[in-house]
Amino acid sequence: MTELRTLKVALLGCGNVGAQVARILIEDADALAARTGAKLQLSGIAVRNVNAKRDVDLPQELFTTDADTLVKDADLVIELMGGIEPARTLILSALSNGACVVTGNKALLAQDGPTLYEAADKAGVQLSFEAAVAGAIPILRPIRDSLSGDRITRVLGIVNGTTNFILDQMDSTGAQFADALAEAQRLGYAEADPTADVEGHDAAAKAAILATLSFHTRFALENVHCEGITNVSAADIAAAKDAGFVIKLLAIAEKLPATGAETGGGEGVSVRVHPTLLPREHPLAAVRGAFNAVFIEAENAGELMFYGQGAGGTPTASAVLGDLVSAARRLVLGGPQRTETTTGHIPALPIEAATTSYYIGLDVADQPGVLARIAQLFAEHGVSIEIMRQTIHRDAESNVESAELRIVTHRASEAALAATVEAVKGLDVINSVTSVLRVEGV
Repeated sequence: MTELRTLKVALLGCGNVGAQVARILIEDADALAARTGAKLQLSGIAVRNVNAKRDVDLPQELFTTDADTLVKDADLVIELMGGIEPARTLILSALSNGACVVTGNKALLAQDGPTLYEAADKAGVQLSFEAAVAGAIPILRPIRDSLSGDRITRVLGIVNGTTNFILDQMDSTGAQFADALAEAQRLGYAEADPTADVEGHDAAAKAAILATLSFHTRFALENVHCEGITNVSAADIAAAKDAGFVIKLLAIAEKLPATGAETGGGEGVSVRVHPTLLPREHPLAAVRGAFNAVFIEAENAGELMFYGQGAGGTPTASAVLGDLVSAARRLVLGGPQRTETTTGHIPALPIEAATTSYYIGLDVADQPGVLARIAQLFAEHGVSIEIMRQTIHRDAESNVESAELRIVTHRASEAALAATVEAVKGLDVINSVTSVLRVEGV
């Protein structure tokens, strides 16, 4: 029987995901060798504190604080440290030394992905990052490989489990944002400092990665328009539910026809993250709790949806090990390595170029002619109203009646909608604009 070659695997970081990756490498060594055609030897685990308490019992002799030496002697490097530095330097060192790299570092990929891709191309090695988006869900390889013969036109994704849990709690229980966030923190879905999640930064990093692979053009975090969920109120949730919608934080990347110098009159890509109303019959509307899902529209394949656990140690470790086995197989078999396929140069469009439908809540005076004045103003700005609902309410203290208008528009540009809202605010019959949210799936 032919003796299998041994590939040295260096693991950088041993947090929740890293510890599970190490456990699987040790416990499933024989199965992984059979699938790979080589023994995957965990040569060391680089950490800041070798004596820190960990949930998984791992051999103490594997731990080291000398990440540089560990990387230089590895055939395969798994980076799960997070952050920009020293992760960036260590990955570049690994690539230059001829090691294939697996990473889950979405922030680094979104900020400086092109540098890493170019380094991998130059060294002729594989850079894989399935774990950087949507946890256990296999989404990046299907986009890169399975759909490489198709043309993706649009990607909609629930890619942050924390915000999906919060919005789902608000929708199902009527909770306020602060209470739903506290529950997410109690259950371990949200960090003590939830800023990266609730402000949309985590989803924006993932949106940049999805757009890069979907449209074969390198998009960075700066190309992503980002809005979080901190301003979504229980009243917004209730009004959306009453109108047959659910609110989700979506990462959206879509190809749009565009005009102007930046596109040469051709196509551009809008990449954005923001709270979005979805009809309750839309497949993404049914994604509950901390789960993730990515909905893809392609010219030939049509509509596809990928659903599963978006976070957690063992689910994310599954994605990491999938990438590791793929890279190891290529080392065993030889041949060119794969990174991303960026063959195009489609420009990123500003948010003003995006087109979508909108939900607008208005508190208005209850008097004749109000609806007609508002409808006329919308028409003057080229924004067509699809649905308009009115609810009368009386202030208990002043005994004055006013009306709540809920308007859903047909698709319009962001610029036209912004101009319309500003004009509406100037009407003397408008008490306040209570909400402006984008709508998809109608």
